Amino acid sequence: MKRNSIFSLPLFSSAVLFLLLLLAGCDGGTPTAAINEHAPSEATPPPSGQFVRFYNWNNYVAEETILRFEKACRCRVLEDYFSDHEEMLAKLAAGATGYDVMVPTGNVVETLVAQKMLRPLDKSRLKNLDQVKPEFLNQWFDPGNEYSVPYGYSITLIGYNAEKIAELGLPTDTWALIFEPAYLEKLQGKITVMDSQRELFAAAFRYLGYSVNDTDEEHMREARDLILRAKPYWAAFNASSYIKELTIGNIWVAHGYSSDMFQAAQDAVAAGRPFTIASALPKEGAVLALDNMVIHKSAPHLDLAYQLIDFLVDKHSTAEFSNLTGSGSVNMLSMEYIIPEVRNNKAVFPDAEIFARLEMLKDFPRKERRLMNRLWTEIKVK
Repeated sequence: MKRNSIFSLPLFSSAVLFLLLLLAGCDGGTPTAAINEHAPSEATPPPSGQFVRFYNWNNYVAEETILRFEKACRCRVLEDYFSDHEEMLAKLAAGATGYDVMVPTGNVVETLVAQKMLRPLDKSRLKNLDQVKPEFLNQWFDPGNEYSVPYGYSITLIGYNAEKIAELGLPTDTWALIFEPAYLEKLQGKITVMDSQRELFAAAFRYLGYSVNDTDEEHMREARDLILRAKPYWAAFNASSYIKELTIGNIWVAHGYSSDMFQAAQDAVAAGRPFTIASALPKEGAVLALDNMVIHKSAPHLDLAYQLIDFLVDKHSTAEFSNLTGSGSVNMLSMEYIIPEVRNNKAVFPDAEIFARLEMLKDFPRKERRLMNRLWTEIKVK
């Protein structure tokens, strides 16, 4: 799932920040190891030789958290970024090594395990694992969490210009807002949907009453027809700039990620816009993306890899992550450290009833994947 720029919010008092700097001490790292020609090279290792390489979504960690870890462990975190899973998998398939900790979404964890790309975890080295909410453990993609530790989550939903949508009298709690002509006529050219076949088909599936992972050919064609009926009203397929478009008022409705909508809301406030950006979870259900930390099989700095994972899953780090990105915390003890506007936002922390309607995307079998690719091509060219 693509992530965009992080915004800043007042988070903790200086006294609490001082306390956090004292937490989660580390025991050092491993000496600098040789990195082959495929390895990340964006930063130079520190003179001490103590560093850990972190392969993550772009801007998907609080800078303050990394600085605290570096200070506590007397090391450097060398960050390398990917914008989508295809980029990550292609780089690893080409022979990239030298990464220590990586952050794939659930279905990609399953793929990496099948490809024997990951190192099994020694859970005795993860003191904070017992802080993780039980609902995020022992998932289908990694039974028993043999290879992965939950990192954070986001939800695909609807973001919108609250004042404009209220003025038009349109509902925001249903995927009908992006699919039904009766509503779309009032939004002509002011709505974008994700340029992602799986995400857009997932929204259509849920609106039609099917699972986001439905592989029935008739249902897939029904979803295609629903999308084609709505397409003339949409301004664009957009997976990258909808935050900006919402923030400046060029569009009024966007299909996208909860963390992006949270950022758009903050950006609109910071820019003094005469409108507010809100987000809503459709009652029919939506996609939940659970991101996870894993250790690459060739990780050269294993001690620091475990220390980084344990530090990032700690209650203070996960609270910082939620406060600064609008993504959901996986830590059951973090809520008291999360600011009210995030903690009380159901698009970030849905209640049990809403959560029960969320599904994670799973990889399709080859035959169904080919069919969806053909249907997606039809959608884009018509």
